[in-house]
Amino acid sequence: MRPLLPRLRAGLFGLATLTVLCIAPASAQTARKPSSYEHAPQAPSAASRQAPDFLSRIDGREDFMRLARVYNVGTPLEIPHLIFAIDRQQGDRMYYINTPRFPLHETFVRHEKLMPQLDKATLAAQYRDPQRRFLFGTLSWQRALPGYVHEFWEGDQLTPELLRLADARVRTTFQDAIRFKSNSTQQEQAARAAGVAFITQEALLREQVFLPLNTGRAQGRLRIVRSVEQAGELSPQDIVVLDEVPIALPPVAGLITQRPSTLLSHVNLLAKGWRIPNAYVRDAQAELRRHDGQWVELEVSNTNYSVRPATRPARVPVSTAQRPTASLPRPDLSVSALKPLAELRRGDSRHCGVKAANLGTLRAALPPDARVPDGFCIPFSRYQAFMQRLRIPERLAALEQSPGFAGDASRRRQALTELREAIVNAPADPALVQLVQSQWQGQLRSAGVFVRSSSNSEDLPGFSGAGLYTTVPNVVRADALVKAVQTVWASVYNFEAYEARRVAGLGQDALVMAVLVQQAVPSDSSGVMITRDPFDAGRRNITYISAKRGLGIRVVEGKRQAEQVMYSSRSRAVQVLSRSAEDTQLVADRNGGVREVALPASRQVLNDALVARLAAVGRRTRQALGGTEQDIEWAVVGNDILILQSRPYVDGSR
Repeated sequence: MRPLLPRLRAGLFGLATLTVLCIAPASAQTARKPSSYEHAPQAPSAASRQAPDFLSRIDGREDFMRLARVYNVGTPLEIPHLIFAIDRQQGDRMYYINTPRFPLHETFVRHEKLMPQLDKATLAAQYRDPQRRFLFGTLSWQRALPGYVHEFWEGDQLTPELLRLADARVRTTFQDAIRFKSNSTQQEQAARAAGVAFITQEALLREQVFLPLNTGRAQGRLRIVRSVEQAGELSPQDIVVLDEVPIALPPVAGLITQRPSTLLSHVNLLAKGWRIPNAYVRDAQAELRRHDGQWVELEVSNTNYSVRPATRPARVPVSTAQRPTASLPRPDLSVSALKPLAELRRGDSRHCGVKAANLGTLRAALPPDARVPDGFCIPFSRYQAFMQRLRIPERLAALEQSPGFAGDASRRRQALTELREAIVNAPADPALVQLVQSQWQGQLRSAGVFVRSSSNSEDLPGFSGAGLYTTVPNVVRADALVKAVQTVWASVYNFEAYEARRVAGLGQDALVMAVLVQQAVPSDSSGVMITRDPFDAGRRNITYISAKRGLGIRVVEGKRQAEQVMYSSRSRAVQVLSRSAEDTQLVADRNGGVREVALPASRQVLNDALVARLAAVGRRTRQALGGTEQDIEWAVVGNDILILQSRPYVDGSR
């Protein structure tokens, strides 16, 4: 196993082939030491048992390690750290605390009888009151620098004066060079006002060389490819090492990329649904070149990854046709009327799909905190009638029985391309053309619209279907509207969508496609958020938000890193994991479609107030959709928050 230093670590249907051996749920660290509130304290070491309760100064590495607590000993995530307290009532006296013996600041303060009556309110004041008696901090060794840092809980409302005091006391009582590490945007602002040099969490994360996006273990043929487009055909037996996250990907056994991307890209969400090991590894193609084309075992854990040679099995499965077929929600084909979003609720997923039904529910539940752009649904029955008129079920059945189709991916790709072209180019039903155009002109006043999928194989618990089907952006002409609808219908036979259903054991004839025609919005910023910590399932008070300027297409594509922040409803702190790497944004073109424009120099997308508002909308969305953790696409226009989609969050666990 080659050790790498992580800075972040990160069910209904899965990639059920023999290549997948086991999967474990992912947990994470965000460049911070584990909290004793969240992790059981470790037993004191022999050295700490012999050490004093505290020291007033640290004169070297030996003193530091005598008092330090170390989680994840012997792994790349090993972070030795100790806690300290500064007592302002005793002349700013410094206490470097024997941390294995006293895992919490309040435990030490009570033991030393410094504040025997330390009730809940008094303890909270030590983190929020500018006139507090104590400053409670942590000092740790960070390999990424390498060097020591001192830091405070992200919810600590440090004033510039308090931070200046803490930084001075640490520097005069700690022998080695040390820096202040900010853990929130508020602490960055305090550090600037205090004139205290600091290192940010974002700077530490930028140095990451490994990020587990989904943990697990699999066997397969390792393939190093620069891009999916240049790779030829990929199979469910391939472990793919890519230069960057692709926009679309057929099912594979494992995935490694060597450029940072956005956690919530469509491909990363699909990998979670497939339950395959998935990781970012810096310089992965050079590191793994010797394994190219070989049968290997890939293991991605919370702290590391490994690639080991393996023995290719005598018989590698090439089809899941013999496995029991999983079932999709049964559609209601009795509804033929076009339905405005305002009339849809969750039960209407039977004829309009979960995506449209959820948006109808949210359109009623979210105001005034947020709104859902207006739109209407073209129900399943319209798709079914069109496909039957073109005899698509019979044509597909004949294809699936034709020589080479089942065993040759390139043959399937070509046949599916021809099938899609037949659907897109077929003469439209004149009655449907009239109906759709009338609804668009009357309800949406001929505004530009996004024409989107809402099938019965999307937004399901355990299977998001993220990115499998086509969205036609910013349609502005009546003659293009029904063509866009047929394009979305045809995307049922996108190669990646067909392969995902095939490997998951879904019957191809069980799928139906509704279409959501939704008003386009000129987004100032947009992105995706999850209503829990995606890196640590135990931290339910966290909202993770990924954002870019302009339209949100690039966030879910994941081609370049987005701005990523985390908001805690408990501490009310905003933690920045990364700023956007984009220097351009996508905007709607008045002639239809989208175009690219240059961005100003600033990389910041969201301010703290907007982050807090988004998190509140996320909590309301989760509540409105039954309490299930949600993966939400959002946009901001002026001062308004808009919700564009919400689906159950797929965490990749069994």
